[in-house]
Amino acid sequence: MKLKKSVIAVGAIVALSTMVLAGCSPSTDSGSTSGAALTIAKPDGAITTESHNPFLGDSSASKYGYAKVIFEPLALVNPTGDLGTTPWLAESVEWNDDYTELTVVPRSGVKWSDGTAFTGDDIVFTFDMYLSGKLSDTSGLKYEGATVEGDAITLKFADSKYTAQSRVLHTPIVPKHIWENIADPNTDPLTDEGLAVGTGPYVLDNWSTESVTLKANEDYWGGELAVPELHYVSYGDNAALTTALVSGDADWAQAFIPQIENSYLAADENNHFLASPTAGAGTLFMNLQTKPFNNPALREALAWTIDREAYVDIAREGASEAVWNVTGLGALLEDEILPEYKDQNYAVDVDKAKQILTDAGYTWKDDALIDPDGEAVSFSISVPAGWSDWNTEQALIAEELDEALGIEVKVDQPDWGGWDAARQEGTFQAIIHWLEDTGNAYGLYTSTMDPKWIVDDKAQFNFGRFNDPAVTAALNTYANASSDEERQAASAVLQKAFAENVPAIPLGAHPLLGEYNTRNYVGFPTESDQYASADPTQPGIVQILTKLKPAK
Repeated sequence: MKLKKSVIAVGAIVALSTMVLAGCSPSTDSGSTSGAALTIAKPDGAITTESHNPFLGDSSASKYGYAKVIFEPLALVNPTGDLGTTPWLAESVEWNDDYTELTVVPRSGVKWSDGTAFTGDDIVFTFDMYLSGKLSDTSGLKYEGATVEGDAITLKFADSKYTAQSRVLHTPIVPKHIWENIADPNTDPLTDEGLAVGTGPYVLDNWSTESVTLKANEDYWGGELAVPELHYVSYGDNAALTTALVSGDADWAQAFIPQIENSYLAADENNHFLASPTAGAGTLFMNLQTKPFNNPALREALAWTIDREAYVDIAREGASEAVWNVTGLGALLEDEILPEYKDQNYAVDVDKAKQILTDAGYTWKDDALIDPDGEAVSFSISVPAGWSDWNTEQALIAEELDEALGIEVKVDQPDWGGWDAARQEGTFQAIIHWLEDTGNAYGLYTSTMDPKWIVDDKAQFNFGRFNDPAVTAALNTYANASSDEERQAASAVLQKAFAENVPAIPLGAHPLLGEYNTRNYVGFPTESDQYASADPTQPGIVQILTKLKPAK
């Protein structure tokens, strides 16, 4: 686990803070606000309703992503790279041993974009909106109140936030002097004059259904910004977005672009693509309640047959990182893998897969796999139509299992609604799906083995409906432990259960994607320096914008 209990602002942030506290600005060597605008694009189609509310998932500010450059969080949790935490509106953040209390020191010298001083009262007010019920607790923070001692504010929660640190730390902080007069923050679009006030590096300048323009905040606490203006645009689909990126109409985007080498990178040496692995993974979920997946031997045989490198190289076109370890944990979480499992990795080993099946009573007839009941083994694998990477993986798995084991795999590509209903109701046989990404091992294991996700017989995760009381207890212990030793003991139970039961098969790290050009600015995250992901829809965009400098 690389999220630190206590992290103090360091490096570039210390330098920025020092300049702010000293009453000076960074030198123009790091860029000035006289450069070119940056156009940030999405492929989501027209966004027709104006709303600047950062707490609403369907607001235009959330859909375009510009809420994150207006309203800032207490700290930035890097979902990739070192998984580290960088204090932001807080000068320091520190959790207590059981992660039920977070102590923060508000950053001094910060102003809201209307000139009002930012204080700790704004932090307490923001979280107290959850306590009073004025703001719906859609993130399940279970906040219980705050205490203030000198400059330090301690936020208290009803349960451990070890597995939900980013949800707390990424809460957008809003100005008390504005929001105390908003009757319903769950619905107000903040479109009246003077309401879209934040501490962020950019302020709203113009909104239309075609694009949104933001200008650099001249009094930004982080110093002078190289990029004077941001334009947010949404194109109709990935093809239109790719055309805009190649032509230079768009500069920065987050999208899966098929054949990206030929369609985007080859068009200009200044075009770049970064796929940043996260602790989550694209995962094959199997329905453990029905044939053929109610037999763990078959699941284990599949784990020794499915080629994860093919998933990475062909389905994801290199934009992933294969997951081979029997614990299901990828390279980003290798520090959490227990010593006894460090070198226990799956591989494509058809002979081993066949031996596992033979030992479990499976046979073959005319090259078709026959189960112990005398029935031919076949199943369908379902992914919504148009999800091109996972549609490709469907075809790969079907080919691999047919050739290697004689299993007929039927490729099912329904619309989203049909797929969603089947995954919730458990009427599928196999699906490819993502994991809950908690930045630690808990995300994989809760997603694949935790019965808490089954409510009214509908699943939000654990689609295979795995249920083992000892595993459930270990999941609860991991999430609520007050020591690393206690958490490691719980992790041992989880890793053993996953390795022995194979409740799901992680294929490759689920990446955050970013396409950007360096014609005008440099300083974006790179493969060798993933201080953030290059996805402009993530909270780390504010950190990136403070690091950008004019290209030479």
